[in-house]
Amino acid sequence: MKHFHEEQTIHVAPKGEGAYTTITAALSSIPEDYTGLVTIFIHKGIYRERLSVTRPHVIFLGESADDTVITYDLYARMIMEDGQKRGTFRTYSCLIDAHDITFRNLTIANSAGKGPDVGQALAVYGDGDRLFFDNCRLLGGQDTLFTGPLPPKEIEVNGFVGPKQFAPRINGRHYYRNCYIEGDIDFIFGSATAYFEGCVFFSKDIGRPINGYVTAASTPMGQDYGYVMKDCRFLSDCPPHTVYLGRPWREYAKTVLINCYMDRHIHPEGWNDWNKPEARRTSFYAEFGSFGPGADPDSRPDWIHRLKEEELSLYTPCRVLSGHDHWEPWAAA
Repeated sequence: MKHFHEEQTIHVAPKGEGAYTTITAALSSIPEDYTGLVTIFIHKGIYRERLSVTRPHVIFLGESADDTVITYDLYARMIMEDGQKRGTFRTYSCLIDAHDITFRNLTIANSAGKGPDVGQALAVYGDGDRLFFDNCRLLGGQDTLFTGPLPPKEIEVNGFVGPKQFAPRINGRHYYRNCYIEGDIDFIFGSATAYFEGCVFFSKDIGRPINGYVTAASTPMGQDYGYVMKDCRFLSDCPPHTVYLGRPWREYAKTVLINCYMDRHIHPEGWNDWNKPEARRTSFYAEFGSFGPGADPDSRPDWIHRLKEEELSLYTPCRVLSGHDHWEPWAAA
């Protein structure tokens, strides 16, 4: 495209009905000196490509959340050409390394397989500020959605090998509205401030006594917010009491649930300390208004907080995400 104007729209379709047949080609067509907003309209189809988003101010608009699918299948246990395992952070189907990015009405998947079989396999590696996912499906097994940045230090040698291993750790704000997120082990994890509203979290059965953990936050010490999940639903095909709501990837993990439905797959204790006794003191896990067969407040550990109604004002989308720049993605149509 030779001429770009404000709010330029580029069409992508797999059979050539659009200007481009791949999303990557559409992204590459945007001039480096163009600073306006670009919408990439992605027509229905399966796009088998590994997407890397490194420029800001792009909206990826799918024609249909169910029928517009970006998918790839890399996984952590793959052996690279140098003989080393690929590791977690080089498995993504979609890398977001930019600010002001929106995904709407589409699916991003990692189709590598179940966590016990292939290890970690990211659908989305999101490391930027003001990231907005609206009516999207994020599908995978272990580690489906990584809400970057990485923690300050790795525990295992070379555990952070990947595109942002040595990058500055910048707290990003993410907003997930009416999304369906599916996985098995720690399938929502990371350090960002992320607000999930009206979302479904589906835990997949992997045939284990404990089938998984929905969240594994790594909120940095001193960060005001980690994950907030409001009016969400925790669903599953797992047997009763085999899935935990979360565990702390790092000791200062924060996850707050407000008015969420929990099916019977949720373990009565709800939360797990990941064999980190100190995390019982330093982390912040809290619930308010949980309901459904998996909501069992009397069985929750004593280190889990029960929010009071007067504390809910601390956990509105505006309070958590707006910041000094008054970001308000929930106001978007």
